Formats: sequence, structure tokens, C-alpha cells
Amino acid sequence: MSMFKPSILTLALTAAGLNSFVVYAAEEDQKTKNDNVEVIEVKGFRGSVVESINTKRFTPEVVESISAEDIGKLPDSSIAESIARLPGLTAQRLDGRASRVSVRGFSENESATTFNGREQVSIGDNRGVEFDLYPSEIMSGVTVYKTPSAGIEAEGIAGVIDMQTVKPLSKGEQVIMFNGQYEQTGFDKLNPDGDDQGFRGTVSYIDQFADDTIGVAFAYNTMSSPNQEKRWNSWGYPDKAVEGYTDTYSMLGGAKPFVRSSTLERDTAMLVIEAAPTDRLNMTFDALYVDFSDEKILRGIEVPFGWGQGSMSAAEVPATNLVIDESTGFITSAITEDQRVVVRNDYEERNAELTQFGFNAKYDISDDWSVEFDVSRSEVERQIWSIESYSGTGRGDANGVADTIGYEFDGGNTGAQFTHNLDYSDYDLIQLGGPLSWGASAALNDKYGLTDTAYQNTAQDGFINAPEINDELSTLKLAASKVVDNAYISRVSFGMSYRDREKSKLSEGYFMTLKDFSLSNPGMLSIPEQYRLGSASLDFIGMGNMVAYDTNGLVNDGYYSLLQESLTDSKHKTQSWTVQEEVIAFFAQADINAELGSIPVTGNVGVRYVKTEQSSQGFAANTVDDLVVVSPTDVSHDYSHFLPSINLSFAIDEEQTVRFGAAKTISRARLDEMNSSVTASYNQQPDNNGNYWSVSGGNPELEPKEATGFDLSYENYFHEEGYFAAAVFYKDITQWIFDGAYEIDMSGVADPSTGEIPEYSTGTGSGKVNGGSGDLWGYELSLTLPFTMFSESLDGFGLIASHTGVEQDLTDQNGNDYELPGLSEQIDSLTVYFERNGFQARTSMRKRSDFKGDVYGLGFATTQVDIEGETIWDAQVGYDFSEGGVESLDGLSVTFQVQNITEEPFTTLSGDNSLQVRDYQDYGRTFLLGFSYKL
Repeated sequence: MSMFKPSILTLALTAAGLNSFVVYAAEEDQKTKNDNVEVIEVKGFRGSVVESINTKRFTPEVVESISAEDIGKLPDSSIAESIARLPGLTAQRLDGRASRVSVRGFSENESATTFNGREQVSIGDNRGVEFDLYPSEIMSGVTVYKTPSAGIEAEGIAGVIDMQTVKPLSKGEQVIMFNGQYEQTGFDKLNPDGDDQGFRGTVSYIDQFADDTIGVAFAYNTMSSPNQEKRWNSWGYPDKAVEGYTDTYSMLGGAKPFVRSSTLERDTAMLVIEAAPTDRLNMTFDALYVDFSDEKILRGIEVPFGWGQGSMSAAEVPATNLVIDESTGFITSAITEDQRVVVRNDYEERNAELTQFGFNAKYDISDDWSVEFDVSRSEVERQIWSIESYSGTGRGDANGVADTIGYEFDGGNTGAQFTHNLDYSDYDLIQLGGPLSWGASAALNDKYGLTDTAYQNTAQDGFINAPEINDELSTLKLAASKVVDNAYISRVSFGMSYRDREKSKLSEGYFMTLKDFSLSNPGMLSIPEQYRLGSASLDFIGMGNMVAYDTNGLVNDGYYSLLQESLTDSKHKTQSWTVQEEVIAFFAQADINAELGSIPVTGNVGVRYVKTEQSSQGFAANTVDDLVVVSPTDVSHDYSHFLPSINLSFAIDEEQTVRFGAAKTISRARLDEMNSSVTASYNQQPDNNGNYWSVSGGNPELEPKEATGFDLSYENYFHEEGYFAAAVFYKDITQWIFDGAYEIDMSGVADPSTGEIPEYSTGTGSGKVNGGSGDLWGYELSLTLPFTMFSESLDGFGLIASHTGVEQDLTDQNGNDYELPGLSEQIDSLTVYFERNGFQARTSMRKRSDFKGDVYGLGFATTQVDIEGETIWDAQVGYDFSEGGVESLDGLSVTFQVQNITEEPFTTLSGDNSLQVRDYQDYGRTFLLGFSYKL
């Protein structure tokens, strides 16, 4: 193999952002007419490594990349898994799958994600992209820009992650490929109606027509991927006084352990049409469609304990029937009597549909001038339908058979073993209905006439969360560039872009009550025979078997009446909003091609001016006579930023490069924090700030976080398949977003309690505010080492390793220390591989230390928790019959993968005490057997 060394024109085009791939020598040869450029013969995983190295080497910015020799052949089955192995990057798992990517200590909300250079919509409540939406099978590569340049069409303090589809004209040949993969979970079915086997398949087609002036690429992927989990979930750990002891001790407040069976179904179609009717004109149309459905079945028993109704519910508990660990301050085992539980059969659907269209045209007006036009439209719709179904021995706190329940913590409080007397798989004992008084809703009590009766607050037999998201984004870009013939600058580029984004969320919840329930008929309902599914095992917590029934079927067939929670709970109005952003940007950039003494210097310097006009429509909500009343809100705000950047590469010799980058960057506020939906009340007397309104919720006048960053790195490309790099980075952070108070103008907003616009419009808001400052700094070490350097007998062996250290010192506007979400102080990755004569084998590890991350809380509200560090090992073996010389099976390759070999759990905490475990999620291993056939 030979390394592809690009021409000056290649570097100029790349620096201007006009060429996504510099590693395709054939394409560059066509553009530059340089017959001396050598072509890389990329094959297999090692070929992908060479492409990634060359992308890093010849891109002006500081980047990391992954690439594939063919569409559908990225080295991992998940885009997020591949990205998470890059130096300085890591991922947070969501239901066992890598989904949310952090870059250099910043969470997914501080980086931007683009698709073919265009900013992406997201299925979450905010801006951060969940990468399990995108199948790796349709991608040809991913580039992560750790330092920006003026021409990149996205903003993020952490960086920009660009996913790329194939360029069909660059392939130069017809490709027809079929990929298939069988999937098996390590756990047997945890639920009788769950899946433990799945399949994914891809067909892709690439061809060129009309004398290679028209290229077409099409790919279709379908996937049904099972995932299973045994989860320990605690309510918390209240401090209890114990008779005869002077200290207080932490007891289990309650637990909600369950077994989950999920199936992620995703159908994806991708189309790229590329036309080059002349040497000067290139046009590309791309389209992407994703139909995404994630179904979850969850069954478990919710066990109140210290916060229950039994003998351990008092503030001071008896010293009998419990064990105290004085060294930790925890009551490690206890028994409570006369306690009732809630048997849960839950069902959830998360459906999303994404469509995206883009068109790009590049035209060389002359040998010096070129212009670019780019337009795109993307949209995603997401609906969640999450059902909680309750059952037990009797309705309310005081009816039905109670149990004597004991617990004993597992080591590290990562779970517990319970003892019990009742059989929770007995369909004669466990019936549909609310066994505890959780339905404290005035509207629910009024509907059934329960107020001041023995059945007040007992009409909740389940609950449905049903939030919806719609995200739309239109973009336009006009740019031009001119080749400059002087000793310092090779090209000047300039242009403008426009982005129009609108994202809305609608939050709603529904109380479920058995349809025949009334004050005169307050009993439970025996589970109808046609909905019984047998039992689910909770042996992992010692609770034995529990009844399993078809909750979704019961709801769809009308066994429950529904009542909107938003009638009495204002949170659904404050979590419903629309945010619009119109962003106009102008940029100018000069590509550098100079010499400093005898050292060649390349790179770019530029500035980007970004003008943003944002507005939000929502609700001002209040509760009057136990019912929610609202007034509409509509708030606008605008701001602008100058964002200079410089990237310099100093070529010490043919192998060694020193890079320097500096830039000012921004990350826009989270959408759930910058909307105009609030709880609001008008007071007749002013507060200490002289304001009459009291407001809590979103702050539509939030502005982006800002940072000035510096990067310095040394890179040594000592082999065509190997390199070593050491980098240090620093960011000076200002305008971060914290909890605080702010002044808000409520002009035109009616007092929700009266419906009239009051005399005074100023208000004091409680929510998120810009302020505070601090620093983040760190270092990265990365190495790709082919063992053939040591001996020819080791040809095919190699390793890829990286280590990142990150520290921070950030304080809020009041001088209090603050820990950035997504920041792990240590990130490591390692891949050891062998590939020769068709045989492929590799094992990979990614490790991160503790961090703060976002999870879904009650009502699917985003909740930040402490997440413990983890180390995840995967392995893969395969054989490519073409490379092995088996002519009869030419084009066929097979692979076998094991994911999460060591069964690493996902653990979150209720506080900073490692024994206060909130969630302990055990996903087991996953096995995948696949094939690829290329015609």
C-alpha cells in the first residue's frame, strides 16, 4: 500500500469545505488531473484504518474519522459504537445501546451533528442527536471536527460530528451488495411476549452511467433488534432513626425492579444521485428516510418499604428485624409487615419518522473561481405511548391482602434479595386495579364522586404518558471561492447560509381507571383469560414469578377510561412548547499555503458572523380551584456572534506535523430550557425586585454558551498504517447556563386566574440563566500501530489505542462549583486486530470514568443523574473468501460478534454516595452472526 499525498489544490478544496473525502485518490485524480497520485487499495478493516489516518492527516482542522471500504461495512454494527472508540470521544448507553456521544468532556448537547455537512434534527427533547436512529449500514464514514473552521455549517463548543453517505461517481465501478445479520440476546426471553432473536438486512446498489457522468447509490436497511434487561431501581434511601441508637441510618425507601424486553425495529432508505455533466459542474441529490419503532415490555413489582405503609414506615423504626452496617451507615436488611405492593405490567412504544432531502451543486466558473449552492429540508416526528398498568390484591391502601416483605442488599447495594409470603403469579389473588392510593387528582375524584369518601384518591388504575415531538429544519447555503496565487494564501472562500428551525413538544398524560369502576362498584377486576400470558420471573430479586398480561390489548379494547392529567397538573402545559430559530450566517476564510523558513505551513483562517432570531410560543399556567388554567405566551429574542477561527499545520518533515488551532465557539441553549412555557401567578403587591409577576419555567431569552478554545498537537505518521499523536486542549468558558432568577416581560399575557391583562407586566422568573465562567483542559494520546513494523511475520496484526484526560474548573454566577454533564475525567479505548489472507479478528474496549448524564425521569422529563464509569468489551471474528482466494465464494464474507462480553452494567446513583444506587441495569451479552455478499 502507498499513502495518498494530496496536491495543494486538494488541500485548498478540503480546507474550504468543498470536498468531504480526501482519501479517494481516484476521485482526486479526476479533479486535479495529476497522474502522479498513487491510489490506495483499501481492503477490509486495515483499509478502513488507512482511510481514517489519511483523513486525519490531510484535513486542515483537528479531526478524527472512521470510514468503510464499501457502503454497509463500517467496523461496528452501530454508528455510535464506532464513534465512541475515537480519541476523546465516548458514549452513554440508552437501554443497552450506545446512543449519546460526548466529545472531550462535553455532553451531546454541546456538539452539533450534521449529515453530509447539514445540521440534523433530533428525536429527543433537545438538540443532541441519538445515534441509534441512524444505521451504520448506509454510511460510508464519519468525521469529527474537534476544531472548527469558518465554512462549517454548524456550531458546537465540543465540536461537529459529520455523517457521510457514499459519492457514487467516486467509486468508479458497479457495486451490488447484500448484508445480513442474525442477532441473539444473552438472556433467554425475560417476558413471555418478548423477543430474544432478531435480524437486520441491507441491500445496496452503486452504479455509474452516461460515460461516468451520472452516478446512483441506493441502500435499504431493515432491522429488528432485541434487547433485554434486568433492572434494579430504588426509590431512594431515607434516613431512619432506630430505637436504641443515637445515629440515623439509610434504609431502602422502596424499589421498582423489573425485567424489560425491547425490540427496536427500523426501516431505512437512502438515495444519492450524483451528476457531473461537465468537468466544471457537479450536482448531488441525497434523500434519507427512517421509520423507527422501539417497543418495550416491562414487568415488575413496586415494593414500598421505608416510604411504605408497613411496620418500617415510621420516622423511628424498631431495632428488631433489621441489620445495621455501622461502617456505611446503611440498614442492609430489614423486614416490614402489613405492606401492599403494586404489580406492574407496562408497555411502551417510541415511534419516530425522519425524512431528509438535500441538493448540492458546485460549479467551476473558471480555473480560479468556483461557486456552491446547497439546500436541504429535514423533519422528524416522534410519538411516545407509555402505559403503566397496576394490579394487586385490593384497591387503595387499606384493602386486600398485605404481605410481610424483607430485603437484603446485594454487594455495593446494586440490588437486593427480597423475601415474601404471597404468590404474585396467582391470577385469583392478583387482579387489575390500583392497590395503593396514587390517584391524588381533584378531577379524578370529581369524575367518580370520591371526594370525602373512603375511596378518595383510589381511582388511578394505571397511567399513560404520551409526549410528542416535531422538529423541522430548512437550510440554504451560497458560497464562492477563488484561487489566489501568492506566497501565503492559496484560496479565499466566502458565503452565507440560512437555517430555519422549528421544534415543538406536546406533553400529555392520562389517568387510567377501569371502565366499570364507580363508588358503588369500587372493586378490582379479574384479568380476562384472553389477555393472560402466563408469568414473568423475578427470581433475580427473589420475588419469584408474577402475573403477565397484555396491557396494550386491554387499553386498545376499551377496558379503561382515560382522563387527562393536564386538567389538574400544570407540568404538561409547562412542558408543551414551540421554539423557532432563524439563523443567518456570513463567513470568509483564507486557506493558507506558505512556508515558515523551510517548514511548509498549511491551514485556514476565517471568521463567521452568526445572527439569530429566536421566538417561543407556550403557556402561562396556574392552578385555580384545583384545575389548571392557562394563557398563551409568545416571546422573541435575538443575538449575534463573531466567531473567528484559525487552523495551522506545520510539516516538520514528511512524517511529522505540528498543529495549532484556536477558535471562538458557541453552543445553543437546550430547547426545554429556552421555551416560553411557565407556571405564572400575578401578585397584587410587588416582590423585592419591584415585579408583580412570579414565573417559573423556561427562559426564552437564554443565549448560547460561549468558549474560546486552543488546541496544540503533534502527529507522527511513521507508517502507512500507523501514526502517533499527542494533543493538549484548553477552553475558556463563559455564559454557561445555570439555575437562577431573571427579569421577564409579561406584556400582553393575561393573569391565568382572572383571564385579564393586569396593569403591570414585569415579572421575576425562576429558571435557567446565563452566567458563570470557568475552564476546561485536557490531553489526548492516540496510537495506531501495525505490528509488521517489528517483523514481517506479524503482518496483519495491529492495535489502535487512545487515552484522554479531562479536567474542569467551572463556577456558576454565585461562585458555586459546577460539574459539566457528560464529563468523564478519563476516557480510554483499545482495539487489537488481526487481518490477513481473508481472516479477520479483533477485540475492542472502551472505558470511561464516572460522569453526570441525562436520563428520562417521571413523565419523560429529562433528569440529570450521577452515572458510574464503565468498561465495555466487544469482539469480532470473520472471514473474507475473496481475500482468502476461494474463487467459488468470491464476494462473500462472514462475521461473528459478541457485544458486552463482560456484561458490564449501567449504574446510576441517587446522590454522590456510591451506595445510593438508583438504577442497576444488567443487559447481558449480545451475539451477532452476519454475512456480506458483493457481486
